Amino acid sequence: MNTRIVSGLVLAALVALGRAAPAQYFGRNKVQYEDFRFRVLETEHFDIYHYPEETQAVELAGRMAERWYARLSRLLDHELNRRQPIILYASHPHFEQTNAILGDIGEGTGGVTELLKRRVVLPFAGPLAETDHVLGHELAHAFQFDMTGDPGRVSESNAPVALRMPLWFIEGMAEYLSVGPVDPHTAMWMRDALRDKNGKENLPGITKLNDQRYFPYRWGQALWSYIAGTYGDDAVGRILKSARRTRDPYLAIERIIGIPIDSLSKNWHAAMQGAFEPLRASTDSASAYGKVVLDEKVTGGRLNIAPAVSPDGQQIVFMSERDQFSVDVFVADAAAGAVRRKLVGTAVDPHFQSLQFINSAGAWDSEGRRFIVGGISDGKPVLSIFDAASGALEREERLPTLDEVFNPSWSPDGRYVAFSAIVGGLSDLFLYDLEADTLLRLTEDPYSDLQPAWRPDGASIAFVTDRYSTDLGTLKTGEYGLAVIDPATREARSLFALSGAKAINPQWGPDGRSIYFLSDRTGVTNVYRLEVGSGEVYQVTNLFTGVSGITALSPALSVATKSGHLFFSAYERGAHNVYRIDDTASLTGKPVDGAADVNAARLPPARRDRGQVVAMLENPMFGLPGTENFKTRPYRAGLSLDYVSDPNLTFGSDRFGTFFGGGASLYWSDMLGVHNVVTMLQVQGSLRDVAVLAGYQNLERRLNWGVAVQQIPYIWGSFDRTFDLSTRTLYEQTRLFRQINRDVTGFAAYPFNRVRRVEFSTGYRHVTFHDEVETVISQDGALIDRPTVELPSDASLHLGTGSAALVYDNALFGWTGPILGQRYRLEASPTVGSLGFVNALADYRRYVMPVRPFTLAGRFMHYGRYGSGADDNRMAPLFLGYPGIIRGYDLNSFATYECVDATATNSCPVFNQLIGSRILVGNAELRFPPLGALGVGPGLFGVLPLDLVAFVDAGVAWNGTEKPEFLNGILSTGGTRDIVTSAGVGLRVNLLGFAIAELDYVKPFDRPIKGTHWQFSFTQAF
Repeated sequence: MNTRIVSGLVLAALVALGRAAPAQYFGRNKVQYEDFRFRVLETEHFDIYHYPEETQAVELAGRMAERWYARLSRLLDHELNRRQPIILYASHPHFEQTNAILGDIGEGTGGVTELLKRRVVLPFAGPLAETDHVLGHELAHAFQFDMTGDPGRVSESNAPVALRMPLWFIEGMAEYLSVGPVDPHTAMWMRDALRDKNGKENLPGITKLNDQRYFPYRWGQALWSYIAGTYGDDAVGRILKSARRTRDPYLAIERIIGIPIDSLSKNWHAAMQGAFEPLRASTDSASAYGKVVLDEKVTGGRLNIAPAVSPDGQQIVFMSERDQFSVDVFVADAAAGAVRRKLVGTAVDPHFQSLQFINSAGAWDSEGRRFIVGGISDGKPVLSIFDAASGALEREERLPTLDEVFNPSWSPDGRYVAFSAIVGGLSDLFLYDLEADTLLRLTEDPYSDLQPAWRPDGASIAFVTDRYSTDLGTLKTGEYGLAVIDPATREARSLFALSGAKAINPQWGPDGRSIYFLSDRTGVTNVYRLEVGSGEVYQVTNLFTGVSGITALSPALSVATKSGHLFFSAYERGAHNVYRIDDTASLTGKPVDGAADVNAARLPPARRDRGQVVAMLENPMFGLPGTENFKTRPYRAGLSLDYVSDPNLTFGSDRFGTFFGGGASLYWSDMLGVHNVVTMLQVQGSLRDVAVLAGYQNLERRLNWGVAVQQIPYIWGSFDRTFDLSTRTLYEQTRLFRQINRDVTGFAAYPFNRVRRVEFSTGYRHVTFHDEVETVISQDGALIDRPTVELPSDASLHLGTGSAALVYDNALFGWTGPILGQRYRLEASPTVGSLGFVNALADYRRYVMPVRPFTLAGRFMHYGRYGSGADDNRMAPLFLGYPGIIRGYDLNSFATYECVDATATNSCPVFNQLIGSRILVGNAELRFPPLGALGVGPGLFGVLPLDLVAFVDAGVAWNGTEKPEFLNGILSTGGTRDIVTSAGVGLRVNLLGFAIAELDYVKPFDRPIKGTHWQFSFTQAF
C-alpha cells in the first residue's frame, strides 16, 4: 500500500504569490496599462495615495474624508485605532488596474474597503457628490472593521466580526450613514416591493434579507433608516458594538431595541405600507402613458436601459443583459420592440472592457444611419461608431488624454460629437471634431458637467451641471440642474434648477423650444418638459415607482429628434422596462405648480426627529478642515505583514513511525500591492522533510515578474509485516522513499489584454532521492530492535529549466465550469543538465451554447516529454486515468483480477496502457443546469448550483519505445498502444464555491472485466 504526503501550506503559499505565478494555468488578466507614480497626501487622520493627474481633485477628497471622519466618529462613538489609508484613482478604468485588490473589479464596483491593511480603495466618480457618497460609504466600512476587529494583523482566527455579518447589515448600514433617510432611489425600490409581479405583497422579513433577491444596499438602507428613525441614530453604533460581542446580528438588534426581530419586521412593514401605499391613489403605472416596447417578454432581459431612439422614431438602441453573460448593446424595432441584432457585445469579445452602461447611453446621427457609443478599450476611452444596419464598426477614435467618456451626442451636421469625460477625477464637457480629428475642451473646473445633448439646430448644447448650486469652499454639493453652453464661445448659462431635487438627462424636442428631462421633485423620478423661452415646466409622467436606469443619475430618457416620440425606462416589478409615448397631450404634460416636495423619497418611519445623521449631512462645515495642514510626500514602498496563517503543531504516530510537524505561512506586501512577498515554513519530522518557500512578485508594470526559492519534500512508502512462528518474532518493515526538490525560479507574464498573455520562466532545480528501510522487531509484544538501513538511491539531478507559454482565456462560467468562449495554452518547457528533455503542451478548449442553457464543450490536449531523458525512470510517469482527464480509469478503481494477459515485462496491461511519457486526450461533453432548463429559480442556472453532464472521453498514453497504434503507417515503427475510451453521465455540484464535486456513472470501454460503475471526484469541469 502506498501513501503520498504533499504540503498544503506550500500549495496555499504558491496561490498567495499571485496571478503571475506559474501555478496559474488559465485565467483572465488584470492589465497594468498605466504607469502610476504615486504620492501620499497626509491629513490629520488619513494617508491618501494618489498620482499627479489627480492633484486638483485629491485635496477636495482629503477635506471630504476628514469631514466623514468627524461625522462617523460622532455617529458611531468611535475613533479609529490607526491612520486610515485611502488609495484614490482618477477613474474607474484606472481603479480596475489596482493591485491593492486581488481579482477582477467589475464596472459596478464603486469602491472597496479591503481587510488585510484596512485600505479604502476607490476611483473618483467624476461628480463631486458621487465621489463624496462613495467615500463616506467606504469609510463607514473602515469603522465597522475597526470596531469589530482587533488592532493587530489579520489571521484566520482574528478577522473582524463584521465579515460574519450579512450584507444587508454591513452594506445597508454604510449606505444609511452616507446617504441618510431621504433617498428617492431606495424609496422607489421599496414602493415597487409593495406589490410583486403577481400583485402580492413582497416585503421580506428581516431574517429573509439574506436572500439574493433582495439587494442588500437598498433593503439594508431602508431597514437601518427605520431602526434609526424609531430608536435614534445612536442605536446604529450600539447595535454594531453589540454585534461584536454576540456575533449574531439579530440578537444584537434585539438587545439594543428591546423587541423581537419578528415584531420589528412587522412594524417595519406596517411603516412602509403607511408611508407609500397612499401614493398609489394619486399616481399611475407606466402603461397609462404609453405602450411597453422593451420588457422581459419581448427581449428576454429584465434590465432594459439607456434607450436611444433614432431621429425618425423607427429604431431604438438599448442596453440589456438579455444574453445573460454581460450587458450588451442591441438594436430593436421601436414600435414592436423586436430585437434585430446585437450591436456591441462584451461577454467573450476582449476589445471592449466597458460600455459604461451604468452612467451612459449612445446616440444616433441625424440621418439615423450611424450609432456612437463610448467605451473602454485597452485601458483607454474610445468613441466607437457603428453602421446601425449591419452592425459593422466603421470608425473608432481613441482618446488617450481622457480617462472615461459618457453620453456622446452627435451634432446635427454630423461633424462634432459632444460628450462628458472624467479627467483627473473630475467631469467636464468635450467636443470631438470628426473631420479634423481634434479634441476641444468646453469646461474645465471641479463642477460636475454631464449628459450633453445638441439642440436640433446645432446652436447650443444642453447639459446637466451642479455649477450653479455647489459651493466649492464648503464642499456643499448642490443639486443637478439644466444649463446650455454655446460650443463656439464656451459660454454657459443656467436653464432650470430646483432646490432639493435633481434635473437630469435633457432631451430636446423636435422644435428646439422644449427640453424633456427627469426630475425627482416629488420624491419620485418622472419625465418633465421645460419650455426654454418661458421657463414653464410641465409634468409628463406621474409614476408610482419611477423613471430610472441602474442608478439615480443613469440616463433613462430619449426623444426622437424628428418624429418627437418619447421613450423612457421605468422601474417596475424588479425590472427595467422601456415605454413609448406617442400621444400629443401626454407629451405636452400638465403644468407644475408649487415648489418641490420630496416627501415620497423619505424612508419610513414617516414621523421622525431630525436625528444626527440628517443634521450632519446637511451641515457641510461639521469637521471640514482647510488644506493648510495637508502635506504631500513621495511614496516609498515598504513591506508590512498582511496575513499570518494560524501556526499549527502536530504530533502522532502511525506505521511509518512517530512524527511531529508544524508550520505557518506569512504574506507581505507594500501599501499599493505592487511588491508582494510570501514566506512559508513547514516541518514534517526531520530536517530533510522541511518544506520552505520564499517568493517575491513585482506588479508595478505591465510586465509582471517574480522569483521564488523553495524546498519541497515528497514522501511515499510501503509497509510489510511478517511473522516467524518458530521464533514468535514479528517483523514490521516500513520502506520510505523521499524526493526532495530544491528550486530557484524566475517567472514573468506579459498580458496583451484581458484574455491573452505570454508567460516565461527560467530556473535551477536540484533533486535528491533517499530510500530507507526501518524494521521494527518485536517478540511477544516486546520491542527487540529497530534498525534503519539507508538503501542505495538514484543519483541526484541538476536541472536547468525554462518555459514559454501563450495563454488565451475568454471563457464564461456557470455553476461548475465554463459554458461559453474558448481557452488555450501552448507551452514549451526545456530541461537541461542531468536529464535533457522538452515538455510540450497544447491544450485547446471550446464552449458553445446552441440553445440556452445547454453547452457543448470540447477539449483537445497533448502533453508530453521529448528528448533523451523523456523516459528516464526517475521522472514521474503521466497517467491518463485522473478524473479530470479520462473518466472510468481512476487509480483506486483497479483490482488485481483485471491484470489478465500479464507478461514478464508487462505485469498489468489494462493498467499500464494508461501510463507513459506522452498523452493525447479528447473530450466532448454536453452540460446544462437542470433546474435552469426547467425554469426552477431565477436566471439561466436555476436555484441550486447543479449541472448534469453527458460525456465521451478518449485518450492514449505512450513513450519513446511504445508508440500509439493509430500512428502505424505514419511512423517507421509500428504502434502498440491503443486508444482508451469511456462514456457516461454525471452530476456536478458547486459546494459553496469552495469545491466542485462530481459523481459519474461511467462505462470504460477498454477495461473488459470492469463494467459500468460509479466514480466520485472533486474536479472542476474542463
